[in-house]
Amino acid sequence: MDLQLAGKTAVVTGGSKGIGLTLVRTLLAEGMRVVTGSRTITAELKETEAVPVTVDLSTTEGPAMLIDRAIDELGGIDVLVNNVGVGDTDDFAKGAELNLIELPDDAWEHTFNLHFYSALRVSRAALPSLIERRGTVINISSIGARNVAAGPADYNVSKAALNALTKVIAEQFGSQGVRAVTVSPGPVDTGVWTDPDGFVGRLAKEQGVSHEAFVEQAMGGLGVTTGRISTSQEVARLIAFLASPSNITGNEYFIDGGLIKSV
Repeated sequence: MDLQLAGKTAVVTGGSKGIGLTLVRTLLAEGMRVVTGSRTITAELKETEAVPVTVDLSTTEGPAMLIDRAIDELGGIDVLVNNVGVGDTDDFAKGAELNLIELPDDAWEHTFNLHFYSALRVSRAALPSLIERRGTVINISSIGARNVAAGPADYNVSKAALNALTKVIAEQFGSQGVRAVTVSPGPVDTGVWTDPDGFVGRLAKEQGVSHEAFVEQAMGGLGVTTGRISTSQEVARLIAFLASPSNITGNEYFIDGGLIKSV
């Protein structure tokens, strides 16, 4: 299937590992030119043909720096994927372990800067080019935005705000040819779930069970219909499809193995 992406350009935030790295490889394989921004440039990212930009997107100035560099490199932006997220395991764990009274303001601010404001600022900086090229914004959210009470509370609430941002972009700029779509993964085979020192690995150690046993229990407890974690390749393929020309906009797409049950 030809996705009609060859020769087009993309900016992917958080492309150094996980879903972002897999997506960078997928878009390159489709013939796109890709710029990606993250705080660190991994050896795996350096092996690709993407243009890596070292930038902290949780800062007020970082997003504009990334987009300026991307336009210099690419000439314009056809697809923007706001993927950066999770960050430090300790921050993620804090949001899961502390309740609303205990979780301090600075934790909320850090989480929103990373997951929501980074996407808002990058999108705002990229929109003139996206309007010119009738481009597409894809925001990578989480099923946590639909299951907020499960925690981490600050992460889930920030993703709910990101879902709303997709709707705003689609509504305000749709008449100018810009599409906006949300992709909401459930558990994915990234470090959060697979790294022994990641969030899930730490929970397993705290409960005195093996990593594998904890993941199996979690899949059952969460109600994942397929009984397995999604792969980053599956998520990347969905994003690539949504980046291809279509009349899809303002929608949210789950890739969660059937975890979300509501209609």
